Amino acid sequence: LRRPQRHGGRCYLLHPRDIPLPFPFHNPKVTETATMMNAPFPNAQRMHYEGAASSSTGGGGHRTMINEAIILPKISADDQVAQRDDEESNANATNMVLWRGNLVAEKEAMALRHVFDDMQDHFGHQRADPRVRFNANLVRPSRDGMWFGDLDFTYNINGEHCNLGYIGMDVCVDLCPKLVHKHGQLRLKNYGKSWVYVYLPQLTLDKFKSYVKTGTGWDVSNEGTVYDPNRNLVAIEAMLHHQTGQPKPSFWAVKDKDAPGDNMSFSRIGTVQEVNEHPHQQRVHRGVGIFSVSMEVEGSPNFKPTPRAGDEANLCFTLVSVRTWGVTDCVAPIVHAPNKWY
Repeated sequence: LRRPQRHGGRCYLLHPRDIPLPFPFHNPKVTETATMMNAPFPNAQRMHYEGAASSSTGGGGHRTMINEAIILPKISADDQVAQRDDEESNANATNMVLWRGNLVAEKEAMALRHVFDDMQDHFGHQRADPRVRFNANLVRPSRDGMWFGDLDFTYNINGEHCNLGYIGMDVCVDLCPKLVHKHGQLRLKNYGKSWVYVYLPQLTLDKFKSYVKTGTGWDVSNEGTVYDPNRNLVAIEAMLHHQTGQPKPSFWAVKDKDAPGDNMSFSRIGTVQEVNEHPHQQRVHRGVGIFSVSMEVEGSPNFKPTPRAGDEANLCFTLVSVRTWGVTDCVAPIVHAPNKWY
């Protein structure tokens, strides 16, 4: 997965007036009620991105692509507990269980529930440091000498070490309309279909980079991000699966904005692409984004690169699911391509 082509233009990221940050996300207040949409529910897929051969369990092969769309669109907190009991009872001799219609290994199901259902060990403003270790295995390079690998995440869940290919972060997801050319075409090509901007505090991104450094030895470049020094926020490009056969990213909205955190539940209202097509949803949404992350490192086709002083890895984030508590007016979205990249 490669980032979209860089563009010229000016950047309008944040309102200059002094307004509260949309972070932290504790005690969220939903300012808009989401409506249910009908969505096709394709079967779960096992896929890999171009140039890589990694696994969520650390090693060769394909990464399991989780498809949240094959479950019922509304799941209350009590229903989630009942569903877990049913899924765990279906374990077979090879310790495979169902999680939301996806057949996965038992330990992977534990990690999926931890990240997707319980929303634990996410990176965010004023959150405790996540109990997770980052791993990466660079594989055969492309023709231009770039080496690729998926980041895998080992969670410490009540003393159990569970590997997963997904990580959560507190973010704002930008679904706002973008400026168009005079001929009617978007300046940001395929925005809302194959990629979106997500905004997060600089401190959150710095913390994430420190985990990459500790786990893989690689420093992380600032490629593909734009920084607003007035509010100390960063915009990053997040890829979206959108091609036929790929499970598109799910968009979930909180059901009861006044519910305490432990009892908070969400309704699936469609894919990110479907939500982006509805005018009343074309806002900046705040919540938790769940990502898969890949790494690319420049090297030689004949020699696998190793971390050295001054060398940096580029990260590519793919948004696979969103849990939103509502919209925010505290972040003014980028309206067309910025020209000041790191």
